[in-house]
Amino acid sequence: MIARPRSPRARLIAALDTADADRAAALAAALAPECGLLKVGLELFAAEGPAGAARVAAAGAPVFLDLKLHDIPNTVAGAVRAVLPLRPAMLTVHAAGGAAMVAAAREAAERGAGADRPAILAVTVLTSLDAAALAATGVAGGPVQQVLRLARLALEAGADGLVCSPREAARIRDAEGGAPLLVVPGVRPAGAAAGDQARVATPEEAVRAGADWIVLGRPITGAADPAAAARAIAEALGA
Repeated sequence: MIARPRSPRARLIAALDTADADRAAALAAALAPECGLLKVGLELFAAEGPAGAARVAAAGAPVFLDLKLHDIPNTVAGAVRAVLPLRPAMLTVHAAGGAAMVAAAREAAERGAGADRPAILAVTVLTSLDAAALAATGVAGGPVQQVLRLARLALEAGADGLVCSPREAARIRDAEGGAPLLVVPGVRPAGAAAGDQARVATPEEAVRAGADWIVLGRPITGAADPAAAARAIAEALGA
């Protein structure tokens, strides 16, 4: 299973959020030397399937397969087994799928890949949701309370780590300690547009809050020179 990053560059996860396999492959080639992992999400996976993820992996950097699996335990376990041949370093499930589902994902990964299995990361509350959006779905108390509830549930069920916004990272560290791997999206360099993210912070703030890895998409992939943009972020973290 993946180890914690040891350098600022290794903390970076570049989100290749595109349905174009050629563009994803080109970005992967440019960014593999500059980032710790390359993220393949639903957009590319829906368009190209495992072949798209394999093209990204061919660039040489570990792949964060961000599929946010959320279904009955048996189906999620089957999906985990199906993607293991891609050898992802990380794989996401939704904590809201429940303890049995998270446990099924962990068990399927262990049985299928042993010590080389992906880290199972449980997504707590999407970074696009604020208190009002959560309330509209019937969740009271706001993002922090829901993140902490789901974090405890997922970790007790066997998740290796969590995905949360930078706004909750420090609270998770206070509540759960240093053991869980913590991947933090919703990260924007100072002055960058928030886009559709509701709970954001700068890379430096996210790391100070306890993030092991930070996920950046548009601030890197939308830059004129994505590799240079990634290097600048790593340098700001102390590379």
